[in-house]
Amino acid sequence: MQLDPASFVADPELIRALSERASPVPCETDRLLFNQDDPASGVYILHEGSGLLTMVSQSGETLFNVKALPGSLLGLPGLISNQPYSLTAVAQAGAQVSFVSRAEFSAMISSDPQLFFKILQVLAAEVRSARLAMN
Repeated sequence: MQLDPASFVADPELIRALSERASPVPCETDRLLFNQDDPASGVYILHEGSGLLTMVSQSGETLFNVKALPGSLLGLPGLISNQPYSLTAVAQAGAQVSFVSRAEFSAMISSDPQLFFKILQVLAAEVRSARLAMN
């Protein structure tokens, strides 16, 4: 299965709003951001550099890898659904990454509900990409 890496990329206005509530995540070397099935504690923003998103089956077989591009929101479906992360995310060495906690994310949405439409655009793009990849 081949997902479109652009499906994880968010609108610049949404990235700015999230960035105001984010904490930097050092990535001098490759950095594991979260594992598949970890509880979703927030969303990561990949500002610069690249990352890798991976999904494995229950037997440990890699189902797919997709490169994460600058502007990507990583972990958004798990955060929104209050479910574990469905992928594993690794930021490549030198990437510029920040983290927005669940509490900060909720505060942002409460203060500017219009941003939720931009979040839905990212989620819809991820769903479209997954559906196209399955055909």
